[in-house]
Amino acid sequence: MPNRLAQESSPYLQQHGSNPVDWFPWGAEALARALAEDKPIFLSIGYAACHWCHVMEHESFEDAATAEILNRNFVCIKVDREERSDLDSIYMQAVVAMTGHGGWPMSVWLNPQREPFYGGTYFPPERRHGMPGFKELLRNLAEAWQQRRGELQENARAMLEHLRSPAAAGGAAGALPDAGLLPQALQAVLQSFDWSNGGWGAAPKFPQPMTIEFLLRQHARSADPLALEMAERTLQAMAAGGMYDQLGGGFHRYAVDDHWLVPHFEKMLYDNAQLARVYLHAFQVTGKPLYKRIVEETCDYLLREMTEPGGGFYSAQDADSEGEEGRFFVWSVAEVREILQVDAPLFMEAFDVTAGGNFEGHSILHVQVPLALLAEKYKLAEDEVESRLARARMQLWAVREQRIKPLRDEKVLTAWNGLALAALAEAARVLGRADYLLAAQRNAEFVLGTLHTANGRLLRTWRAGSPAKLNAYLEDYANYADGLLELYQATFEERWFVAARQLADAMLEHFADDSGGFFDTSADHEQLITRPKDLQDNAVPGGNGMAAGVLLRLAAYTADARYSSAAEQVLARVQASAARYPTAFAQTLQALDFYASAPAEVALVGPLQDSGMAELLAELREPYRPHQVLALLQPLAGSAIPLLHGRVQLGGQATAYVCRNFACQLPVTTRAALHRQAGSPGQSR
Repeated sequence: MPNRLAQESSPYLQQHGSNPVDWFPWGAEALARALAEDKPIFLSIGYAACHWCHVMEHESFEDAATAEILNRNFVCIKVDREERSDLDSIYMQAVVAMTGHGGWPMSVWLNPQREPFYGGTYFPPERRHGMPGFKELLRNLAEAWQQRRGELQENARAMLEHLRSPAAAGGAAGALPDAGLLPQALQAVLQSFDWSNGGWGAAPKFPQPMTIEFLLRQHARSADPLALEMAERTLQAMAAGGMYDQLGGGFHRYAVDDHWLVPHFEKMLYDNAQLARVYLHAFQVTGKPLYKRIVEETCDYLLREMTEPGGGFYSAQDADSEGEEGRFFVWSVAEVREILQVDAPLFMEAFDVTAGGNFEGHSILHVQVPLALLAEKYKLAEDEVESRLARARMQLWAVREQRIKPLRDEKVLTAWNGLALAALAEAARVLGRADYLLAAQRNAEFVLGTLHTANGRLLRTWRAGSPAKLNAYLEDYANYADGLLELYQATFEERWFVAARQLADAMLEHFADDSGGFFDTSADHEQLITRPKDLQDNAVPGGNGMAAGVLLRLAAYTADARYSSAAEQVLARVQASAARYPTAFAQTLQALDFYASAPAEVALVGPLQDSGMAELLAELREPYRPHQVLALLQPLAGSAIPLLHGRVQLGGQATAYVCRNFACQLPVTTRAALHRQAGSPGQSR
């Protein structure tokens, strides 16, 4: 018989809708039940594409004996971490404090006042590998609640004190951001870099696009060759590895090894949006065709696989299909030979398809042999090898499309859609892709029409067949405002700028912390045991770091001191920590880099379709210019953007005004003159 989760809109919660566990969604009914029955709460947090969440469900939550223990002794609550990032943040801090590590599925036991007293992640059904069996653990906790409740309540009180203690932010109130910390942060990134394989740290290996973006910015600032080399080594290693889908485009979540071969096979919207953008910037810096190909294949994947009919972007694709992790993506020698025929030997050598395989008897495709070596061995021109491999990839992809696909999490999350909007809008203007621009515009129409309330507030999540719901978080406002600013610079339609500014104003009104920075939840959010304020990045940009970047760009457009002051408070409070631990604060470091650059505020005047305007835009758009904002005024039109006020054309020609801190140089009408004023790409003043 279905439980309450069967009626929820989250695919993750629906997956547990037929469990024998008497699940509740988080809400007043469950919390009141715990108080009324004086029972502890078992809180289980995960997400739809989480492999070990599926394992624990099958082993424990589908098991009648386990369900009986849970139902008798606990009020059981299931939460989708992607919908309720506030709950996930609070209780993950508790689990990390208790155990020294975190992850999903997250398992936390709370008293009826919602205070955590015990926690962990995955628990096997029976004791193994030093982990307690889940049923054994449940019986022990139920007995402790009945017989040693005082100890558990003391644990809960101590944990609540820990969660409510202010985090050391590293800066004093009123201090100004210090750009001198940027070289220190770069040195810290250098010290932890894996020169053998690219990336940072040992296995598992995560892509860290925000850190790579920081490196590209530092190369633009100082022409540091090591910054660019670290970025390129990592980008090339990921693109060649099994973490990249060599047939369908797009990246898997991470690699379980240190050299990017074996992925954890789920694909997340947020990874692919961020990686598409950073590969785009690498293409702008270097002009290398590889990076452009990865951008286009990744964006094409998003349009093909991750776009819902109304224009929103889905959240994720699962790692599993037909009950096996990675089955959809791997190949055997027999399959490749049957499909490719004469080209099979070339392809198998290029992409490491062998009889023994490299993953559980099958082969994960990755670039094993460079084109030049293949061309030499097969006595072919490199162009011919490249053409034959491209044809082979398309043939295998067409066959793969007939397989049973992994499940897709079809909820639409505002924050992640903001990341995708920014990537597609920027790729559209740099690469001249009208299809990307259309997808970006449709997304903005969808989100502002479906997840945007009449009073100017955002909602967190939507899924077809269910209304949009849940108060949006700081990351939703910051990420979507960032995406809208990119869309404005791709189209120069001022409605997108106006919408971005409204979201920024809502951040200042509803999320600001008087001591500096922003809370993750709004002032009118559900009252939780603490109000989370996360200053670091995770797999997605930290809300504070993204907010600082958005506010600094708006300050450049408007000269509104509210924006620059709020951004300065974020940067000043975390800059010392960011310099020591740059991979945890890379989004904030990008904002600090922009702050320190005296960004170019470029006002253009003239018809958008004018040939002279096209020349000016090419100068400003084709290179990598991270320290710049663009605005355009059509003749005889008014503007809501202060940077454009009072601007006129010279002699009826497309005209550019290059300003810094709203002090402008003489207007120019030629690309050469604009290049002299704007400086070399990425140059800061």
